Amino acid sequence: MARRTHIIASLTLGLALSMSGTLAYAATDHYYGRWTVSDEKPVYSSKGILYKTIDVAPCGKDFCGVSVADDHACGEVLFRFLTTHADDEELVGKARWGKVKKKLQLGFGTVENDPPYMYLGLGSDDMDLSGREGSIPTFQADYKRDGDAACTAD
Repeated sequence: MARRTHIIASLTLGLALSMSGTLAYAATDHYYGRWTVSDEKPVYSSKGILYKTIDVAPCGKDFCGVSVADDHACGEVLFRFLTTHADDEELVGKARWGKVKKKLQLGFGTVENDPPYMYLGLGSDDMDLSGREGSIPTFQADYKRDGDAACTAD
């Protein structure tokens, strides 16, 4: 009986460990695709236009956001995140804003009965989209999925 319990426990642990790797990949996967700003009448600065449509796709062992032009031409790489951070509730890093890099906050969300969305904010190092502290974002947008990513960083 004790041996049987040990075998079942070992199998359960093995299954849990194998699923944890799959879950990390699946978490990254929800960011993948073409994302377009969901505002009805968005207004863009010359730097903000790069963030109108973004393809998020694997780039090596990471995943990257690549700017997509109105004619669907692939533009520059805007940001890169390590796949190991895909499970984080919100991704925080750096992204291109003209010739400088700004703090980037990126997240994924779902609302009951609505399609999933992605949100992005760029600003100074003290910017915080989740609270009332810090500075306001230089750029902020919500995105809707608009198909599969065609632009990659590799």
